[in-house]
Amino acid sequence: MDTPYPAVRLKNAWRSSHPWIFQKLVERPPQKPKPGEIVDAFDVEGRFIGRGFYNGHSRIALRILETDPAVPVDAAWFARRIGEAVALRREVLKLDDVSDAWRVVHAEGDGLSGLVVDRYADLLVVEFFSAGMYRHREWIYEALRQHFDGARIYSFADEHVQKQESFDYRPVYSEGGTPPPAVITEHGIRFRADPAGAHKTGFFADQRENRQWFSQQVAGKRVLDLCCNTGGFAVYAAARGAAEVTGIDIDEAVIELAKGNARLNGVRPKFVQADIFPWLRDAAARGEQYDAVVLDPAKLTRDRDQVITALKKYLDMNKLALGVVKPGGLLATFSCTGLVAEDQFLDMLRRAAFFAGRTVQVLKVAGAGADHPFLASVPESRYLKAVFCRVLD
Repeated sequence: MDTPYPAVRLKNAWRSSHPWIFQKLVERPPQKPKPGEIVDAFDVEGRFIGRGFYNGHSRIALRILETDPAVPVDAAWFARRIGEAVALRREVLKLDDVSDAWRVVHAEGDGLSGLVVDRYADLLVVEFFSAGMYRHREWIYEALRQHFDGARIYSFADEHVQKQESFDYRPVYSEGGTPPPAVITEHGIRFRADPAGAHKTGFFADQRENRQWFSQQVAGKRVLDLCCNTGGFAVYAAARGAAEVTGIDIDEAVIELAKGNARLNGVRPKFVQADIFPWLRDAAARGEQYDAVVLDPAKLTRDRDQVITALKKYLDMNKLALGVVKPGGLLATFSCTGLVAEDQFLDMLRRAAFFAGRTVQVLKVAGAGADHPFLASVPESRYLKAVFCRVLD
């Protein structure tokens, strides 16, 4: 096949539609492409597999973007793919009617492996998870500006990603300097998103539908928001008429952000800086009980070898959380650890209920909003697990 792209060959046949091909399956190219360079991939028999990013330094050697050999991966390709992603959010999901904060591109779920883009009002936050997306960032910015005229763009990559993918990148803001926080509105409730802060964007749009559903259950109720971060669930609950709301987080900085979000909405939850483990033990010893409890901890591990350890920690915190839910009350428990599967999380909850001596009735199992789609062939993109349940006794 005559192609302008360097060729990379696999050591065997390829019978998968997953876009990732790992290093151990790939022959070392005679002329090594640069990290993130676009190449054509062929199986051991010379059959075309697809076109995508090659990285000889990464565990993921190939990220397939296009399987039609007649279609070049160029600026027009990026414009087309990003346009399709935006159309899904605007024309199908109609997210502009609900919020001005949503995920624009969800990596493999939108056929753009290694790229995540979030919108916060007029600010677009671009996160690179692969050297290939970093290498072709100008095409990405150009495509985004076609759909978000006048948008400010802030781009970055986590240090661990840069190390894994072998590139160096410091955050860049299109207007120079550091971007000021954006104020967004979601289901009529306002939040401040600060992408240059130490806490990602300071706001997680993936919980939009879960915050809304939970808040519709808590009018007149006593609510506890554990690992409250910047106060998403707590502020929703207070704005929807909860009688009393308490948010707990170990991080003093996010507590201040949560208080700011409460002020934006004219509500006054109580926020406490504390480790939830001793705090819950003390609350249970005092006989404290809540009508509704949220437990939404940060990601517990990126390491597959640490999944069992993470599940034990989920077990401990869920057991303690169950100990302060009133009989008949609601527990909303979450995991954003992508390596923990939904069935593992549900099994953990079963065991937590057993050790807590509580009967749990699952009402709803959910995940991230529909602006975080995942391909059936790429379950790794489905990272958020959400379980809403009643504690019967």
